[in-house]
Amino acid sequence: MTSYTIRSGDTLSSIASRYQTSVAALARANNIANPNVIYAGRTLRIPDGFDATPAPPVNLSGGGGTQDYTVRSGDTLSGIASRFGTSVAALASRNGISNPNLIYVGQRLVVGAGAAPVTTTPTAPPAAGSGTYSVRPGDTLSGIASRHGTTVSTLASLNGISNPNLIYVGQTLRLPGGSAPAPVAPTGPVPGPTTGGISAAQLRAIMPNLSEADANRHLPYLNAAMAEGGINTPKRQAAFLAQLAHESGQLRYFEEIASGAAYEGRRDLGNTQPGDGVRFKGRGPIQLTGRSNYTAASAALGVDLVNNPGLAATPAIGFRIAQWFWNSRNLNSYADAGNFDAITLRVNGGYNGKAARDAYYARAKQVLGA
Repeated sequence: MTSYTIRSGDTLSSIASRYQTSVAALARANNIANPNVIYAGRTLRIPDGFDATPAPPVNLSGGGGTQDYTVRSGDTLSGIASRFGTSVAALASRNGISNPNLIYVGQRLVVGAGAAPVTTTPTAPPAAGSGTYSVRPGDTLSGIASRHGTTVSTLASLNGISNPNLIYVGQTLRLPGGSAPAPVAPTGPVPGPTTGGISAAQLRAIMPNLSEADANRHLPYLNAAMAEGGINTPKRQAAFLAQLAHESGQLRYFEEIASGAAYEGRRDLGNTQPGDGVRFKGRGPIQLTGRSNYTAASAALGVDLVNNPGLAATPAIGFRIAQWFWNSRNLNSYADAGNFDAITLRVNGGYNGKAARDAYYARAKQVLGA
């Protein structure tokens, strides 16, 4: 689980922007009733892609003239385009936006003449393209919709997709105007290497927000760590990768962004010396936190993490720490039995993010043929 400790001056909006999520998703994940009231020192759970729920359509007063929309916290140009039945390219052109990734809260966008938010069951969807499209590594439904001049909701409706965040490499999508049916489940696993480990294509199919470059950079260390830990069957790998995907935000975060000062003096973590909180803050794809845990991992792996704690945030060591943690709790046995809930309990200490973890697990099992 990715977490963040609130600091003086933070707002929920600024934290959401930093972690590429929305205020609504943060508030929901942390049971915050009033998003304007947060306090320094509180630790927030950061939702990942499976936790996110699209913002509800915005009701704008209609008419025949030009319609506009004021950007709110958590908005993206892609999300706005989807809700108003247009494309990112059209919105960017209409509003003179050179970088579609750069919009700001309060910005007023022209969304078109008489535009209205798109519902989840649109009628007569625009048929800018036709036929089918095969999902490739790195694709998102939003990106596919933008490239084909349609909307996420239209694609989801046409293809029977209940979770727009869950598509897989090789899936054939029906495009507006096309007639070929799209499968609603993978027809088989994504091809992997002939001996041991997983392939970059499989890793990106499980974690679609992971870039090709990062997948190739992480893969040798990930495969080596799984081999070291006996995580060597599709069942074990699916469970392990699903937990890593959730805990690290699809391998985006190997180090806690907060300073770690909130852990200072935490004797339950073994932080007994001045500066231990910052020195031994959370690092790795399953975060290692506290002097005691760094000391135990050092002894098990033969790496001096106590004097070199930053090593825990490197792929070469971080994945080894993850497999050590995995085996210290005998999680291969639960993976063999298909008891993913027991794994979540032992990784998380509870069931925070259960729906997201379960979604990653379902995807990983499909990709790996588990």
